Amino acid sequence: MQSYLPACKIVTTHGVRGEMKAQSLCDGAAFLAQCKRLFATPEGGGETALLGVRAQGTMLLVRLSGIADMDAARAQVGHTWYFAKADVRLPAGRYFIDDLLGCAVTDADTGTVYGRITAVERPAAHDVYTVTDEAGAEHLFPAVPEFLERIDLAARTVLVRPIPGLFTPAVNGDEE
Repeated sequence: MQSYLPACKIVTTHGVRGEMKAQSLCDGAAFLAQCKRLFATPEGGGETALLGVRAQGTMLLVRLSGIADMDAARAQVGHTWYFAKADVRLPAGRYFIDDLLGCAVTDADTGTVYGRITAVERPAAHDVYTVTDEAGAEHLFPAVPEFLERIDLAARTVLVRPIPGLFTPAVNGDEE
């Protein structure tokens, strides 16, 4: 698990006072506004105060300490800024994708371990976990309350109640 996660990627300048337009790499402006600082590297180097963030359509407008004009902002184009996970609070039932990766997916009733979460996608209203079993086969698991019993990050386990056949390997060359 990483301590610093991507917050935004600067795509262009906005105005002449150092504000920058950025692609959000997190849950958006309201989420990022919790942070009082951002970091220039994924290891936490280059701490910089976050002076302001607001939404503009699907993009963010970001102001950072030390970037006070268009030239300084232009130098940031293409740069990704990071936030410290310790600086934000997630609502109950929300998790960082990074924390879910590698968790064992275990049957809540039988204790059977189906595999580990290797990817998390959000194609629609809910997350879909890619669970890779010991044989390397990938299974898509819809992370909905009907099937998802409990997530225990301390134990690195996700307890599930899948429908029959969900974790059965494909047969006769069929793909899932």
